[in-house]
Amino acid sequence: MRIVIAGGHGRIALRLERLLAGRGDEVAGIIRRPEQAGDLLAAGAEPVVCDLESASVADVARHLADADAAVFAAGAGPGSGAARKDTVDRGAAALFADAAEAAGVQRFVVVSSMGADREPPEGTDPVFAAYLRAKGAADADVRARAGLDWTILRPGRLTDDTGTGRVTLAESTGRAEVTRDDVAATLLALLDAPGTAHRTLELVNGGTPVAEAVRAVAGG
Repeated sequence: MRIVIAGGHGRIALRLERLLAGRGDEVAGIIRRPEQAGDLLAAGAEPVVCDLESASVADVARHLADADAAVFAAGAGPGSGAARKDTVDRGAAALFADAAEAAGVQRFVVVSSMGADREPPEGTDPVFAAYLRAKGAADADVRARAGLDWTILRPGRLTDDTGTGRVTLAESTGRAEVTRDDVAATLLALLDAPGTAHRTLELVNGGTPVAEAVRAVAGG
């Protein structure tokens, strides 16, 4: 398969790129800064320099030509303000979905966030609240697209601990942590599971092997 990942230099994306390349898939990662290319090459991915905050749908669709699947794993990142949460976490997600539809790529997986389905509680840090609202708006936009076989993954609080390969994956899991290793492993399994299309799933650390957890939510 050929998979194109938006936000290709992110900590989850780099892990996913290594997994995909390691099993022989062709993977490309969209990055904003050319100096990030070396890290993608080391992960076995083709670096594609394209700024999703300024690119056109046609620009991005060209990078998605001949792709079997697209993964949106981009984010404005720590230190960014509320405005960039909107332009990246919402706007770039919508652009990437537009481009996938234009390129005829049906399988579309989104890395979202737990808590994106409701209004942030009173007292939430304003920038984090903007992030959750942006993720929620992006998820709603993707779910409204009949032309995409989308799956939205909402991980719990991310950690850099070594993955265990065991998770809890369900429509609602309750709040807990999850390792970036296990998020990447789950994304890999979701890409191979068309039965998870049109599902919004939460993910946290747990006791079920990733492959088994994905089979369960895929209906077999």
